[in-house]
Amino acid sequence: MRRIGRFIRKNTSALLWGGWTLFFVVYETIALANKKDDDTLSENTRRLFRIRSSKVGRAAFTVILGGGAIWFLFHILTETM
Repeated sequence: MRRIGRFIRKNTSALLWGGWTLFFVVYETIALANKKDDDTLSENTRRLFRIRSSKVGRAAFTVILGGGAIWFLFHILTETM
């Protein structure tokens, strides 16, 4: 039991990220397979930002996603922030 506790404490971050990724993959696969409207990440993102009907929403989405991608690239390459 101690060995398991040590493993979990040592790998908490990896386990949490792995669990979140697994949950997302399973949920998204089910959502794609059932063909219902408004249940995938893409459909919910389009609805949240009103991509089809709002130029402001489209611009906001572009700035947020683009800015996040640029920040993440800088963060990984420079090992800062």
